[in-house]
Amino acid sequence: MTVEIGSEAPDFELRNQHGECVRLADFRGEKNVLLVFYPFAFTSVCTAELGALRDGLPAFRNDDAQVLAVSCDAPFSLRVFAEAEGYEFPLLSDFWPHGAAARAYGVFAEDKGCALRASFVIDRDGVIRWSVVNAMPDARDRTEYHRALAAL
Repeated sequence: MTVEIGSEAPDFELRNQHGECVRLADFRGEKNVLLVFYPFAFTSVCTAELGALRDGLPAFRNDDAQVLAVSCDAPFSLRVFAEAEGYEFPLLSDFWPHGAAARAYGVFAEDKGCALRASFVIDRDGVIRWSVVNAMPDARDRTEYHRALAAL
């Protein structure tokens, strides 16, 4: 079951594409977080969605907000993916324990072994203020992120 709006966001510590540990709790009191779970690196819909975030990054990564993108890919593949696509935001590896962060948010597809296409806006207090979960083939609408962040 997906975590509910108004509940405390489950904390996690994951490695980014550079092997550095990133904790959700590190943003508490500092920034709102746009947490984007995606199934797999190098797939067409995921690449397009993350590309849209990259292209609109100033609106999503600034003094008020931070983008964190999470998949079950290994950090090594995420590094190549980030470099190939020019992603300058953290790509976090939920590789091991496999899908633990996605499971904590209720968005792990057991039958596919990956995260669902899900996004969460988490405020500075660590509370989930907005979320969307789409079917695997359905891209998310970037304008929804703008609205959710502007409402904080």
